[in-house]
Amino acid sequence: MVKQRRVRAHSCCAAVAPLCCRRGSLKTLTEPAIFARETSCDCRAPHEKLTIAQARRGTPVDRPVRVYADGIFDLFHSGHARALMQAKNLFPNTYLIVGVCSDELTHKYKGFTVMTEQERYEALRHCRYVDEVLRDAPWTLTPEFLEKHKIDFVAHDDIPYSSAGSEDVYKHIKEAGMFVPTQRTEGISTSDLITRIVRDYDVYARRNLQRGYTAKELNVSYINEKKYRLQNQVDRMKEKVRTVEEKSKHFVYRVEEKSHDLIQKWEEKSREFIGNFLELFGPDGTWKQVFQERSGRMLSYALSPRESPCNSPPRELSPLRSPSPPSPPARWHNARPSPPSSPKGASASLSSMSEGDEDEK
Repeated sequence: MVKQRRVRAHSCCAAVAPLCCRRGSLKTLTEPAIFARETSCDCRAPHEKLTIAQARRGTPVDRPVRVYADGIFDLFHSGHARALMQAKNLFPNTYLIVGVCSDELTHKYKGFTVMTEQERYEALRHCRYVDEVLRDAPWTLTPEFLEKHKIDFVAHDDIPYSSAGSEDVYKHIKEAGMFVPTQRTEGISTSDLITRIVRDYDVYARRNLQRGYTAKELNVSYINEKKYRLQNQVDRMKEKVRTVEEKSKHFVYRVEEKSHDLIQKWEEKSREFIGNFLELFGPDGTWKQVFQERSGRMLSYALSPRESPCNSPPRELSPLRSPSPPSPPARWHNARPSPPSSPKGASASLSSMSEGDEDEK
């Protein structure tokens, strides 16, 4: 009976554990993680030894699985955050403690750091997966340290970490069954970031000089300072030339568009002008018809002479000539006789007139 109650209580705690984890995550998102104290375990349940299988099945709400992850965490980047995310999600109810080594230990066993230990502590405190930050963490984990902080498991990548005269500082942790591996993120590490900066040192030195840093702050010699400043001026001139080129290309493009439009309009107007010209002066054009009409009128005028005016003085007759019969009076002043119907009629009238003149003589 007691055993059944324990099983029921354990299942209830396992069901409530995700809710507790969500509450803890909300707290982590709204405020930074706490710093570890001398005895940081506030578990009210007895701290019994757990196996990995038990931890994965779930633990009571007041008995979270305490996972420890340590490191230098210099230039805190996404690779660090992903490793801590994996450690936080190893078990349903996980309390993640992150140990950060001091500058003294790091400079002694690994090398010089970019960030100070206080900067590295603060970087870890503001990571969403961290519940607690342990300052001045030891380089090698001892059983006394693990017992003091009630650590159940240690999370780290599975690659042997040789340091401080040991082939693998986590070897005894692995043998004790307390090691849980995480995966490294390829392509990103603190060493890679430093390599990028060293490789492009001149670029970053010029960048910071341009932003107002002094040569003394950058540890740059006088000659290099002048060289970098000259290079910055050359780059600015190149940028201006590039800007002018872009503007000129835009201007030329606009001119080409305008010229294309003008040429197109000119072609349209030219076609319209040529069409009008051909319509007026072409073989069947309007001008030819007008010219033919006017030529016909002029020819008809030339072939039909006009009558003499009625008020002209009469011509005196010589005594030898007989008077000619009187001509009928003109109905209209300056009346013009009708033109002959054909050129043959006109020639016949001309010949008759010439014969009449000869008879009078």
